[in-house]
Amino acid sequence: MEYEIKPTGKFSLNLRELWEYRELIFFFTWRDIKIKYKQTVLGAAWAILQPFLLMVVFTLFFSTALHVESGDIPYPVFVYSGLMLWTIFSTGLANAGNSMVNNSNIIKKIYFPRLIIPISSILSTLVDFCMTLVVYAGILFYYHYQRTIPMLLLAIPASVFICVITTFGLGSFFAALNIKYRDFRYIIPFMIQIMMFLTPVIYPVSVIKIPWVLQILQLNPMAGAIDLTRSVLTGTPVQWFLFYQSTLVAILLFIIGIYYFRKTEYYFADLA
Repeated sequence: MEYEIKPTGKFSLNLRELWEYRELIFFFTWRDIKIKYKQTVLGAAWAILQPFLLMVVFTLFFSTALHVESGDIPYPVFVYSGLMLWTIFSTGLANAGNSMVNNSNIIKKIYFPRLIIPISSILSTLVDFCMTLVVYAGILFYYHYQRTIPMLLLAIPASVFICVITTFGLGSFFAALNIKYRDFRYIIPFMIQIMMFLTPVIYPVSVIKIPWVLQILQLNPMAGAIDLTRSVLTGTPVQWFLFYQSTLVAILLFIIGIYYFRKTEYYFADLA
């Protein structure tokens, strides 16, 4: 009797199979974390230092020197709220986009749900995010914004959800493309750099006055995620249109990424 192992439908996450391999997801996630900080002096402290040092640099140059507006909140609080969410996207996309190529030896040897690889790459970034939240809480206390923490506990999960499904959709899409076209290992970092300037990380959405630029910004799901968290800090009403549009775009990117990944995973072992 012969058995054929093949992927499920192109739109299916096959959650039952992923649940059966949950220990493998944990193993890959823990492996990615250990590899990331292996033979480093500061270890996991880099997860905290990177956004913190960027916050310091952006505060010195954009707030002090260039006088970039941050509304009624101190610029360090403003920019760190964007950086901690942006780090999920930028690091997760870079890791997931290269994950299939980096794990090509494993793909050729055994069968397991291939989606586990980009999933674990993104989950490892969430571990870093949890550590950045500790620093964020300290910054809020330092600037006497601790009263906003209860509301942030409601807003941040929604923002993280948008970040994760956006990252997973694009990450799965580029992971599949990267196996066949290795040029994408160079395209992904370049694209991340461009997208940072199209995301309100170091500036508020309100400074955009040009209509067509604002329309492009509204198509960026990260813009809605960051604006939702910042609205709690500023006390201004949430731009629900931007939030809903960002959520819909994130879901669309998620569907496209899963569809293309499922469509092409038949050939991963041959092309890896």
